[in-house]
Amino acid sequence: MKRVVTFGEIMLRLAPEGYLRFTQVDRFQATYGGGEANVAVSLCNFGMDARFVTKLPKHAIGQAAVNDLRRYGVDTSKITRGGERVGIYFLEKGASQRASSVIYDRAYSAISEATTKDFNWDEIFEGAEWFHFTGITPALGDNVTEICLEACKAAKAKGIKVSCDLNYRKKLWTTEKAGQVMATLMEYVDVCIANEEDAEKVFGIKAEGTDITGGELSHEGYKDVAKKLAEKFGFKHVAITLRGSISASDNKWAAMLYDGSDYYFSKEYLVHIVDRVGGGDSFGAGLIYSLLNDYAPQDAIEFAVAASCLKHAIEGDYNRVSVDEVKALAGGDASGRVQR
Repeated sequence: MKRVVTFGEIMLRLAPEGYLRFTQVDRFQATYGGGEANVAVSLCNFGMDARFVTKLPKHAIGQAAVNDLRRYGVDTSKITRGGERVGIYFLEKGASQRASSVIYDRAYSAISEATTKDFNWDEIFEGAEWFHFTGITPALGDNVTEICLEACKAAKAKGIKVSCDLNYRKKLWTTEKAGQVMATLMEYVDVCIANEEDAEKVFGIKAEGTDITGGELSHEGYKDVAKKLAEKFGFKHVAITLRGSISASDNKWAAMLYDGSDYYFSKEYLVHIVDRVGGGDSFGAGLIYSLLNDYAPQDAIEFAVAASCLKHAIEGDYNRVSVDEVKALAGGDASGRVQR
């Protein structure tokens, strides 16, 4: 079984029920999630061997996060225990023309205070074929950037493929800092994943003919973005998700894959959103799965987009779908009819 290692922060997610606002509620629903943890769960649901690496406190809340991952078969054996805090994020889901809102409470979390001494990458990468991280993780601090860099170097030394979702978060760092740090890490990356804004925010590479807030995305513009990214950093693949925002409740969803010679665009889905958090992570997991299993480029991007399309209809950070469900949608069964 192919093993994928992911590294990042898993957080406690606190959210009002349904579409209530923060100021309306006296209780929150508690679940867990985080970019690289979401990818690991998706891959386990696809039948792969996924190992998630982080640092969590030894107390009961830290253990609850570990137990949550174990429910899905994620290998938690290399999680370092220590520190005082599990990071928290509060989510208020938007609807119609009211946008969703995220408030972070993750300062001084265990992983944000971790050091390179907390992780033995030779042991962590034993049997691994793929390593995945996101731009959220190095944004947690210079010390975590150093850990990411050490992990990337160790992965490349072992011939392990490395993927990174740029995942720019303006609440965590500036575009200038993101550009400097991510450029250093990109030297070790084989597969770059970005959304319709990341390349511009992090590296100043903008898609011409595109109006993101107006929901108009130019295919030709994103071809140019992918090519420039590949030429700048030597990526073997560049994948860009293309979200056309009609409203907080309804989006157009598609993606593009560039393999250094050709461009492959998926079909476009009209998605009515139940929960969009983790949508990009589910895409990343779908792409990792399809590339590791030697899918043709068009099939790979169709699988990744279909997996992510399904995630938008599932509550919580995790994408709880099977390979067969993804293949059915990618193959054209988008009716949503009852299966019995």
